[in-house]
Amino acid sequence: MERIIIDGLSFSLPLFIMAIGGIYSEKSGITNLALEGLQGVGAFFGALAAVSIAGNFAGNSQVPYYVAILFAVLGGTLYSLLHALLCIRFKANQVISGVVINILATALTAFLTKYINRSVFGAASDKFVLGVSAKWTIPGLSQIPVLGAVFKDIYPFEVIIIVAAVVAWYVMYKTPYGMNLRACGDNPHAVDAAGVDVAKVRLIAVMVSGGLSGLAGISFAYSISANFSSSIYVGYGYLAIAALIFGNWTILPTLGSCLLFGFARSGGYFLVQKLQMPSSYSDLVMTLPYVVTLLLLIFFSKYNRSPRALGEIYDKGKR
Repeated sequence: MERIIIDGLSFSLPLFIMAIGGIYSEKSGITNLALEGLQGVGAFFGALAAVSIAGNFAGNSQVPYYVAILFAVLGGTLYSLLHALLCIRFKANQVISGVVINILATALTAFLTKYINRSVFGAASDKFVLGVSAKWTIPGLSQIPVLGAVFKDIYPFEVIIIVAAVVAWYVMYKTPYGMNLRACGDNPHAVDAAGVDVAKVRLIAVMVSGGLSGLAGISFAYSISANFSSSIYVGYGYLAIAALIFGNWTILPTLGSCLLFGFARSGGYFLVQKLQMPSSYSDLVMTLPYVVTLLLLIFFSKYNRSPRALGEIYDKGKR
């Protein structure tokens, strides 16, 4: 049971912070299917920064890890500017823009990883090896039956994500920017009439989605895969989109969706190990979050209420 909770949280929290990024973008009115590409590019920049400086520190040093997180956030933010440029400046179809950005991210990072490994590090490899980050255990609290697992084997990124999520919630619901952001997704013309720059509000929202997705990407790279490679593009971004939709574009219900997906995944792995099933069943377990997504879609999609101006190209001259 403890293992289900520990592994479930380490998967759910990166998914959650990426979903929050999607909420910011879509609450502003910009459809963001590019989360998958944003988390991959963010992870690429973070991993590249980590392997570039790792030789300057001791093997057990955590400095490369935190540098990787910083560069992942910056990389995701910078790459999100492409989506913002296409959707806000050039008024491109937002769905097509997201899909193109995902495809470009997959091809570009795969090529650059191989090229940099060969030309800079002299290694014929298609991945940046990172290893698994250190984990923390809180004495006392970790001894509580069942719930103590929440305080055991904690990845540092889990703490960072929780702090970032609290800040994101506060900005969304307790600040003037958050109010303007939510209004842009429902009635951008009213926001414009109030003297607020709709394009600027949306640009910042898309950049936030890029930064948070980059944080999620490097978290996956340091936990699930222990490296950066093209295998990071396995649909986590789309799962985050499903989570925010089932959470009705609100932060706390979205957390519930992500926890459900995470515990479905970790529970499946635990079942495979407990029943001593062949290793091939572990690959089948990876589909569980997506199966849960389909079931939720069947039963709850009719209750979803998206922002009214989501996906609509804002034309200042149109009333």
